[in-house]
Amino acid sequence: MSDAPGHGRAFYLPDLCTSRTTLAIVLIAELTAMVLTLARQNTAVDFWTDLVRTSMFLLWIGLTGAAVLCALRSRLARLAVAAGSAAVLALITAVVAAVSLCVYLIGRTAMVQDSGGAGLFPPEPGNFALRNIAIGLVITGLALRYFYVAHEWRRSVELRAAARVHALQARIRPHFLFNSMNTIAALTRSNPPRAEAAVQDLADLFRAALSDKRDTITLAEELEVARTYQRMEQLRLGPRLQVEWKTDALPANALVPGLMIQPLLENAIYHGIEPRAEGGLVTITGEVSGGLVTIVVRNPLDPAPGLREGNRLALANIRERLELMYGGRALMKSGRFDAEYIVTLRFPLLEKVSPLPAIAAS
Repeated sequence: MSDAPGHGRAFYLPDLCTSRTTLAIVLIAELTAMVLTLARQNTAVDFWTDLVRTSMFLLWIGLTGAAVLCALRSRLARLAVAAGSAAVLALITAVVAAVSLCVYLIGRTAMVQDSGGAGLFPPEPGNFALRNIAIGLVITGLALRYFYVAHEWRRSVELRAAARVHALQARIRPHFLFNSMNTIAALTRSNPPRAEAAVQDLADLFRAALSDKRDTITLAEELEVARTYQRMEQLRLGPRLQVEWKTDALPANALVPGLMIQPLLENAIYHGIEPRAEGGLVTITGEVSGGLVTIVVRNPLDPAPGLREGNRLALANIRERLELMYGGRALMKSGRFDAEYIVTLRFPLLEKVSPLPAIAAS
């Protein structure tokens, strides 16, 4: 584990303040109690009584430790990895020692002594606490190692995906840039107002493509980027390029990874329209059903057999970013069907929450 401070990295310990984590702790404690009870085979205490007392003891330690780490999470997150891990081990040691001492003291109370239940409690605190501390340190150490490795793996996936996103954002085909500039140069003489609008569209497109301020944007913003790209290509291809948008049913505030539709439109034009002398029609359809957004991009088949590498890279990039944002709930399919190449995106509807309007003072 690195000793360097996090430098903005999230602390690797999972959030122990959630109900889901609490349920996981309870289940792990019960399973551990079951294993320990079966392994002990205590002849002095029957199985169910031993299981109950072991479960109670582990639940006290697990839930108390989770509560302490939850309360101190913000402070632990500011520490370096090694220091934070040492602090967690120290806190768990203190929790185990405190709970062990409480169990011993409960066994010494008059109520327990009079009821004949003293045999269920440890006869002396020293060995009992030391044994529990040793077991707690081993289990906590293994858990911390697992959390750290899982956190680093997740961070590696995110960094790799972010690098690919930036590569996609920084990559606009050189031929598109050169052709656009040549088109604008020709328009400056024949149609200056249109040339000015084309320059503005090109600037907007590059601003969106090279921006790294946000990993996600609204669907309305993504569609506007794609339409801007279409206008630039329309200047070059003219009537050969036809694009039909059927996206009125899509929610404007839905959050999506940036540069998701524009690369699909770019591939459709580059691989399906540009090689055809007669051009063709690209259709972009969107709908929402059952909490899922579905977007389908269709274009005529490229006369040349096989897929170009650029198409595969763009599709793999989009698939990876969908997986990163939505997990296994996202789906992407692509392939040749009859006389068309079709790409289908399906992902959960996550809408951007609008800020509440300010209440004017009376």
